[in-house]
Amino acid sequence: MKKYTLLFIMFALLPSFAMAQKKQFTLDDLIPGGATYRQNTYPDNRYIIWWGEHCLMLDVDRCYMINRDTGAEVKVVFFLDGVNNALKKAGLKTINSLLYCSMPYADKPYILVKRTDREMALLDGKDGNVLWSASLEPGATNIDRFDKTLAYTVDHNLYVLDEMGKTHTISKDGCLDITYGESVHRDEFGISKGTFWSPKGNYLAFYRMDQSMVSSYPQVNINPNIDKSRCAQVEPDKYPMAGETSHKVTVGIFDIKKDKTIYLDAGDPTDRYFTNIAWSPDESKIYMIELNRDQNHGELVEYDVKTGARLRTVFEESNAKYFEPCNPIQFLPWNSDKFIYLTRKDGYNHIYLYNTKGKMLKQLTSGKFEVMDILGFNEKAKTIIYTSNEISPIQKNVFKVNMKAKRESIGNTTGWHSASLSPSGNDIIDNYSSPLFSRHVDVVSTLDGWTSNIFSAPDKWAQFNAPQFKVGTIKAADGVTDLYYRLTLPPDFDAKKKYPAVIYVYGGPHAHVVDASFHYGARGWDVYMAQKGYVMLSLDNRGSEHRGLEFEQATFRNLGVEEMKDQMKGVEFLKSLPYVDASRLGVHGWSFGGFMTTSLMTTYPDVFKCGVAGGPVIDWKYYEVMYGERYMDTPESNPEGYKNTSLLNKAGNLKGRLMIIYGGNDPTCVPQHTLSFIRACIDAGTYPDLFTYPGDGHNMFGTDRVHLHEVITRYFEDHLK
Repeated sequence: MKKYTLLFIMFALLPSFAMAQKKQFTLDDLIPGGATYRQNTYPDNRYIIWWGEHCLMLDVDRCYMINRDTGAEVKVVFFLDGVNNALKKAGLKTINSLLYCSMPYADKPYILVKRTDREMALLDGKDGNVLWSASLEPGATNIDRFDKTLAYTVDHNLYVLDEMGKTHTISKDGCLDITYGESVHRDEFGISKGTFWSPKGNYLAFYRMDQSMVSSYPQVNINPNIDKSRCAQVEPDKYPMAGETSHKVTVGIFDIKKDKTIYLDAGDPTDRYFTNIAWSPDESKIYMIELNRDQNHGELVEYDVKTGARLRTVFEESNAKYFEPCNPIQFLPWNSDKFIYLTRKDGYNHIYLYNTKGKMLKQLTSGKFEVMDILGFNEKAKTIIYTSNEISPIQKNVFKVNMKAKRESIGNTTGWHSASLSPSGNDIIDNYSSPLFSRHVDVVSTLDGWTSNIFSAPDKWAQFNAPQFKVGTIKAADGVTDLYYRLTLPPDFDAKKKYPAVIYVYGGPHAHVVDASFHYGARGWDVYMAQKGYVMLSLDNRGSEHRGLEFEQATFRNLGVEEMKDQMKGVEFLKSLPYVDASRLGVHGWSFGGFMTTSLMTTYPDVFKCGVAGGPVIDWKYYEVMYGERYMDTPESNPEGYKNTSLLNKAGNLKGRLMIIYGGNDPTCVPQHTLSFIRACIDAGTYPDLFTYPGDGHNMFGTDRVHLHEVITRYFEDHLK
């Protein structure tokens, strides 16, 4: 009897023994830049591209066509050795991987090979001949390709290298004060670049920005060229702070055939934003949205490409608080007299159909959800393919809508999706995750919904003793609005114990921290801290993205106030949990989250024992014009709002342990924020801690990012646990 009892005990212990054998996470496993991040936790992927309607799989040493029904290999299209032999034959440098190759022509077997962003070649896949190649000088940036023509910048000047190898110099006076072909308006309004090719490649529209009148922020390079001087050098950024004089932008059009540039006759660009540049299909007109500095009134304006003359205002849009156009108009491929426009004028981001006379013909999507991206069109079916959060506020799924406003979902209806549309629009490559799996890749028909799973990533987390994740909603401080939260619990969670808790917060516009991706979007650091015995909470307060205009504008002119009220509802939720030690609450966030962290520590000093604020905004009058004035207006027009949200006025309230971390050359939340707060704390007799990453910007990358999270972890271990 004793023998059987012993055996029973041994077998009963096996599950616990197996659990104990699972690996513990390290920061190198969990943080991008870590030595084992890609190997141990980053989900495996398949690099699939379209060649016309064919699906090609890219690997390091070969590219092969796959069967869309099964994902199985059909035939090899080209090998790395073959590509390199062709490059050698043409006297060009070889490559180490095919992962950056593409097949840009649907009807031709041409391979675009990229060695670096500056070095590329076009090969004929049949005979191995190099059809075209380009190698730009080392200083070339902002490279924008159209077929065999490249636009690029060097030292703030703009150039075009045409398909015959001729270099066209568009500007000669480029410098820090005057830039050409670069992003403007500090990347607001959906702007991410400064050049825009016409549909047939005959013209290049580009931004010219005069910022000679803008204040220079004195960034310091501590590692200068020692051949000139061992002393650190001042390398200023142009940084217009809220209420200050901003830069002036104009838009040029370069005619390649005539080697000639004209500028749009847009009048005085003072205190105006030129955004969302779009071309007419026949290249005769160019459109852009012109927004006033208050960001509450804008016009879609049409210009003549040949002369630059302003032709007319197509339509206008206004909002009592602000509106933010982030998407250029897109013409229907089957009707050049009609275009679609994304706007929140009914409170949510939706697709509207217009004609070129400016008449709104139909609202194509509607409801209490947000359209996130336009993926493209299916010309034959006359449908628009897009993503939205219609199914759930924390999901992103693919949909289609026709010209009668009938919409349907496409593919899997769970999780968080990113899709690539085939040239015809008949199919998508759908790359997505859900709370339960890290990555699936499907091919899906946009016509009838036929779906084939061609890859499912293995669960790398199965080897680790992973934490538990819970998602739910609580009411916002207004008592009405649902807010989504994510709770991350220790792997060996015991409801009878008492755990310290940390809130990871962002809280600002254009971002969220909870979604239906893998593990509900939990960050690697959340997982690491849960493993160390912390309960981790994240909450998307009012003011964050994808919940409509009213949800976002609740914070207007008082950034941080309503957001903190909502985060304190999260604190109430934590305190209601019997396993949370309310005397050991911490908070951490970066950027807007750093502002929120410092705000919470100084507004509710008796609630939080410890906090780490990264790259924080401290006073909105030190933040840039475009973003700051959209949400706060100017310091002159909203003095009470700026006063109430300034953390300089709250430095004396600090009681808990607060560490501020910042990049020594942060161009976004400039070091003046952090240093002014430290000065205010010294004057007030309070005692924050300070850590800096010399030479880093607004974020840390590579091994610095791993180091950063070790610093943050140690601080909580020392002062909260």
